[in-house]
Amino acid sequence: MKEFQDTDDRPDGEEVGFESTPASLPSYDPLLTPWEESPVQETAPIPEPADGFYLSPPSMTVALPAHDEALAWELPPSAVLRHDVSAGSEAGAWYPDRFQAPYGERMTELQRRLREETITIPRPERRWAVTIREVVETLLLAVLIFLAVRASFQNFRVEGESMHPSLEDGEYLIVNKLTYARLDLSIFNFLPFFDAGDSPEQHLWGSPSRGDVIVFKSPTSPGRDFIKRIMAMPGDTITIDGGKVTVNGNVLEEPYATGITNCNGECTRTIPAAGTPESRAECGSDACYYVMGDNRQNSSDSRQGWYVPEENIIGKALITYWHEGGPELNLAPNASVAADAPSGE
Repeated sequence: MKEFQDTDDRPDGEEVGFESTPASLPSYDPLLTPWEESPVQETAPIPEPADGFYLSPPSMTVALPAHDEALAWELPPSAVLRHDVSAGSEAGAWYPDRFQAPYGERMTELQRRLREETITIPRPERRWAVTIREVVETLLLAVLIFLAVRASFQNFRVEGESMHPSLEDGEYLIVNKLTYARLDLSIFNFLPFFDAGDSPEQHLWGSPSRGDVIVFKSPTSPGRDFIKRIMAMPGDTITIDGGKVTVNGNVLEEPYATGITNCNGECTRTIPAAGTPESRAECGSDACYYVMGDNRQNSSDSRQGWYVPEENIIGKALITYWHEGGPELNLAPNASVAADAPSGE
C-alpha cells in the first residue's frame, strides 16, 4: 500500500512525489484483498452431556475472534446451551435457549399450572346428605310413574252377573283410559292457515264403537261405575224384536250374549245424532250411546230408557288378570258387532 507524503524541503518546481511503504508491511486492497482473520483464541473444550443439554458455569465466557473482542459477552448463570447437530458438524453449535427467560428458573408442569390458574379441590359431600338426596329422588320418580300410569290405566272389579258369561262376578280387569281421549283443536287456532271448524274436539286414537266393553259412570246412580257393551252409536236406530237385536235394519250376531233379549216399553229407539240439540237434550252430551249387558235377563241398561253420555265413559276394557280367585291373564271380551242381513230379507 502506498501513502502520500508531503515534502516541504523539495526543490522549487519539483512535483509532489510518492514514497513506497516499507516492504515489511503487507499490501491490502479493500476491493480485491480478502480479510485476514486473526487467530481464534483457544479455549478449553466444552464437555458434551449425554442428554444434549448443558448448563454453563457462571464464569464461562464464549470465545470470539480477536477483531470482535469487544462484542464478547458472558452467559448468565441460568442460561441453557443446547447442542445443535443438525448443521452436520461434528462439534455442533452451542446456543442459548431462546424460550428460556434470562435468569429464570425452570418449572415443572404442576408448578406452571399452579402459577397460571387456581386449582379447586371439591369438598367431599357428607354421606348422609347423599343418601337423603337419593331417597328423595327415588320417591319423586316413583310418584311420577304412579301418576302417569294412573292417568292412563285403572283397575276395576266386576260386581254382579250382568256381563255373564263374558265377565264373571269378582273378576278384575284393567281399563285403558286413553282409548277415547279427546283433544280440543281450537287451541291451535292462533296458527296461520289453521281452523278447528265447528267441531273442534276430536278423538286422538278412536271413538267408541259397537261391541266395545266400556266402564262408565252410571247416569242413574251417581257414584257407581257400570260395565256394559255398546250396542248402538249416535244416529243409529236399534230395534228389539222376538229376542233379536236389529241395528239400522241389520240383525246382529251376538255369540257373547246369553238369555232372551227383551225390551221394556219402547222396543225401537233412535239415538240422536252427535252434536245436535236433541243429543244434548236426551243425555246432556254431544254424543249418546246405547248399552246393554251380555246377560240380557239380568242387566240394568239402556233398555230402561237412558243413554250413556260420552263424558261419562271412563275407558275401554283392556285385559283381565284375576279370575275365580286366582291370577289369569286374558284379553277383555271386546267384540266387533256385525250384521247378518237386513231384517226384511
